[in-house]
Amino acid sequence: MKLLAGNSNRPLAEAIAASLRVELTKAVVHRFSDMEVFVEIHENVRGEDVFVIQSTSYPANDNLMELLVIIDALRRASARRITAVIPYFGYARQDRKPGPRTPISAKLVANLITTAGANRVLTMELHAGQIQGFFDIPVDNLYSAPLMVPDIINNVGKDHLMVVSPDVGGVTRARGFAKRLDVGLAIIDKRRERAGVSEVMNVIGDVKGMRCVLVDDIVDSGGTLCNAADALLDAGAVSVQAYVTHGVLSAGAVARIAASNLEKLVITDTIRATEGVRVTEKIRVLSVAQLIGEAISRISSESSVSSLFD
Repeated sequence: MKLLAGNSNRPLAEAIAASLRVELTKAVVHRFSDMEVFVEIHENVRGEDVFVIQSTSYPANDNLMELLVIIDALRRASARRITAVIPYFGYARQDRKPGPRTPISAKLVANLITTAGANRVLTMELHAGQIQGFFDIPVDNLYSAPLMVPDIINNVGKDHLMVVSPDVGGVTRARGFAKRLDVGLAIIDKRRERAGVSEVMNVIGDVKGMRCVLVDDIVDSGGTLCNAADALLDAGAVSVQAYVTHGVLSAGAVARIAASNLEKLVITDTIRATEGVRVTEKIRVLSVAQLIGEAISRISSESSVSSLFD
């Protein structure tokens, strides 16, 4: 087994390698003057089981291109099996046609990864489960609940606890958290007027006197979480925290969350944390290195990955 890392999230790749007690494969991934991606692998990978660790986060197109070129280099170097380990799968929010003459970019990206030469994909908390069907190769989709549920129990506690979905689309995820924690579930009825802007309309469920935990897969602008926190507090909640897998946190999001009524935002390191995230007291980062490392080990040994979540 060999691990190879792109440039998108080097600290996570190093942490995964440390958890597996292996060294990252020596390789050069850099740019020519016109920003073309160049890859050169400095170790023999012929006949090897290779895992390429690369999130397609900001800058999404550059990191995606890096992933594709690395996969092509490995295929041409006769690697036995290539697994694309994509902790954060960019373009996942474009999983359907929201209107006429619009693309399904998640399917396009799946085709690109398959055509480049990947034999399987390991990812985490896909925005929509059906994206697994966009690939014609095996896909293992990991979930953050095994990390976040114990953290909620240890740092929030279960007394007067209520799990909240910030929108109707996330009810299945929130219900899973509520079931694991054996607590109640509430839902935010949200109407989105345009991309990146959300308006909270109503709270479904009795949250009066409860300590609420919002759970979601992606936090981008932070507007949804901040509006949801305000609505929950207006409805009588005592406090509001949020647990979100992927901290996209685009421009202004960190400052928005820091100034919000959220008590704490907990994210994972599927996307490399910016300096702003690291210094903000309201944001805490959980590492998924151990979980991804265990999944990689099981894939390499042909063991069950789904049993990780039993």
